[in-house]
Amino acid sequence: MAEAILIIDDDKDITKLLRIYLEAEHYEVYLAHDGEEGLNMLKRHSVDLIILDVMMPKKDGILVCLEIRQDNQTVPILMLSAKAEDMDKIYGLTTGADDYLIKPFNPLELIARVKALLRRSGYLKSNSPKEGLIYGPLVINKQNHTVSIDDTPLKLTAIEFDILCLLCSKPGRVFSSEDIFQLVWNEQEIYSSKTVMVHISNLRAKLDRALKGEKMIVTVWGVGYKIDY
Repeated sequence: MAEAILIIDDDKDITKLLRIYLEAEHYEVYLAHDGEEGLNMLKRHSVDLIILDVMMPKKDGILVCLEIRQDNQTVPILMLSAKAEDMDKIYGLTTGADDYLIKPFNPLELIARVKALLRRSGYLKSNSPKEGLIYGPLVINKQNHTVSIDDTPLKLTAIEFDILCLLCSKPGRVFSSEDIFQLVWNEQEIYSSKTVMVHISNLRAKLDRALKGEKMIVTVWGVGYKIDY
């Protein structure tokens, strides 16, 4: 069965072009031209990936991303924006997007990003071990994709969950941002240290809140990140 992709973008020229490229790669494509239409489309169709524009009428991409993540933490979201500033990129990722692409872009680069996200998603589904993982107060269930601290569920995005599993698999080991990107995203060609930094920051903030200020993820400056509790 073909993987399904939902494009939510008010620029009909872009959605038409992307549909041509994606269907040429044998993906099933759904289109929505504003945020509300996109959310309604998700209620009617099961999709494997979402391409989401930031600037849209009725409901912008940031709000749409936040609403999607309330119900679905695992579907990959590739966010599009005409804003190239670092803070815009960081804010987009903090809402729960998995990747970020600046307009104008080469459609072939977008296809490469889509394939990388889908490969990673498919790899995790087919290779997720059934056993759980316990580290300190953390109880991680890899089969159900859940994390709890002292029996209280911790709400993580798919990327945050995978980073946490990686760090907990070898407590005390320092992983460089490049290591984390290659092992979690399962991709080498489009490495981004800023992307890793933002997701680590989001994960750390959630852990710190759940642990009432106790620190679990440690930054080893100039080297990378480790988990130490």
